Amino acid sequence: MAPDTVEKTPVTLLGLGAMGAALARAWLAAGHPLTVWNRTPARAAVISAEGATVADSAAEAVAANTLVVVCLLDDASVEEVLADADLAGRDLVNLTTGTPAQARARADWARERGARYLDGGIMAVPPMIGVPDAGGYVFYSGSRELFERHRETLAVSAGTTYVGRDAGFAALHDIALLSAMYGMFAGAAHAFALIRREDIDPASLAPLLADWLVAMAPTVHQTADQLRSGDYTKGVVSNLAMQVAGTPTFLRTAAEQGVSPELLSPYFELMRRRLAEGSGEEDLTGVIDLLVR
Repeated sequence: MAPDTVEKTPVTLLGLGAMGAALARAWLAAGHPLTVWNRTPARAAVISAEGATVADSAAEAVAANTLVVVCLLDDASVEEVLADADLAGRDLVNLTTGTPAQARARADWARERGARYLDGGIMAVPPMIGVPDAGGYVFYSGSRELFERHRETLAVSAGTTYVGRDAGFAALHDIALLSAMYGMFAGAAHAFALIRREDIDPASLAPLLADWLVAMAPTVHQTADQLRSGDYTKGVVSNLAMQVAGTPTFLRTAAEQGVSPELLSPYFELMRRRLAEGSGEEDLTGVIDLLVR
């Protein structure tokens, strides 16, 4: 059979919000037969005009194909939408954002209903979906066999990264990366606040800030190495004692600029607590142990 006539895996997609619609269009563009359902019919009608088959109910959509992808608002929506669906024999891929515990519970729930389960954490925004060079990808966890079976189809929308048989690992990786992102946003917000009332163009600070964050990003590898070895003094350039000694300057500058220190103060407090334990020669890695309860 010629490559351009190879039959593509049919897909059922539940949920046509911004992300769901982007996923739908990616599979349609790649030639996959697509059955869709959405709580708001108008959104389904738009995708229908582009070639998808619209089911009258979620249960009907699930019955249409073996591969069922869910991209809904939250975990509670998944249970509600699939309440009347027969999942026996279905390959359920859940791309709904949730917690690791919810993913593990949902995997058990799916197995009890006769389905094979794969959880996913999307590391992309809708415009990146279906664009190979955009850099978006999806974490997957759960059944390795299921992942391999549908890897090619799943890769149509974004890159695929399998992170383990534990169904909660995709959500855990997703939230871990997004948590770091929000920490970065917090630091950037404080930086811009410091210059807000000065005769400094934010556009002139932006490239300096971006370059600095890129330069600092590789330090995560040293942190990981220290965590693995248990030696938090390994490769230290600026130790904890030195960095704690410098924190009053940051707080004083914020006060002088009329900027609240609330984005920095919690981290500085953790640094001081770690130092109080007598770990001044360490890197900042020890702060992580204070966070783990």
